[in-house]
Amino acid sequence: MVFSNVYDDARRAESYAKLEFPGTYYLAYRDLPVIIFDHVKGRKAMDFGCGTGRSTRFLGKLGFSVVGVDVSEDMIRKARELDHSGDYRVVEDGNPSQFEDGVFDLVLSVFTFDNIPTMEKKVRNSREIRRLLKGEGRVVSLVSSPEIYVHEWASFSTKDFPENKRAKSGDKVRIVMTDVEDKRPVEDVAWTDESYRETYKKAGLELVKTYKPLAKESEPYKWVNETRIAPWVIYVLKKKEKPFEFPETS
Repeated sequence: MVFSNVYDDARRAESYAKLEFPGTYYLAYRDLPVIIFDHVKGRKAMDFGCGTGRSTRFLGKLGFSVVGVDVSEDMIRKARELDHSGDYRVVEDGNPSQFEDGVFDLVLSVFTFDNIPTMEKKVRNSREIRRLLKGEGRVVSLVSSPEIYVHEWASFSTKDFPENKRAKSGDKVRIVMTDVEDKRPVEDVAWTDESYRETYKKAGLELVKTYKPLAKESEPYKWVNETRIAPWVIYVLKKKEKPFEFPETS
C-alpha cells in the first residue's frame, strides 16, 4: 500500500493555519500543561511535526524555549508567517539530524505519528527523538486512538468510511475534519496501542504513563462521543536501553 503525506500541501497549510483548539481538538490540548509539568523538569523543547506551529506556540506560552520542525515546507512557511519570532525548520523525512544529541528536556509530538506509515519508519523517527533527549528528558506523544476512525465526533466525521472498521495497524484510514475549510478527507495510518508499545520498545523508549482524555458534560462544546470514548492517546516516554536494531537487507 502506498502512503503519502497528505499534510504536505499548500491548501491544507492555509486551512490548518486558522485552526486553534475547537471541539475535539480542545481535548487533545486540555491536559497537556499538567502532564508536561508533572513529567518535564527543564524548559528546552522541540515540537516534532509542528505543522503550522500551533503546538509550538502552545509550548512557548507555557514558558518553553522551543524549536518547531516539520517535513512540509508549506507548513513551515505558514508557521513563520504566523510567528515571526519563532524558530521553525524543515527536516528531511522527519529526520532532525541537524540537531545535536541530548539537548532537549522535552520532545512534543502532536498527531505526527498518525501519518508515519510503517513500523520501521516509526521506530526510526522515535529513535531520533530518543537521541535528542537529555538524560532525564521526556517525550510526550499525542496520537489518534483507533476509535477516532470509527465514530462521529464534534470535530470529525468517519461515517463515509465504513472500511475503517476493518483496519489493522499499518492500514490506511480516512477521516474528515469539520472545523476547517478544507473538507478533503485526511488519510492517516491506523496504529493500535499494542503496536505503539512495540514501536517504543524497539526505539529504546520506556513508557512512563498513558493518558486517555475524556470530555466533561460541563465543557462548552457539543460533544458527540467524546464523553465516553477517548479520541486521543497521550504517551509519556523516557530513554531506556540501546534501541532495537533492524536486520540489514540485501
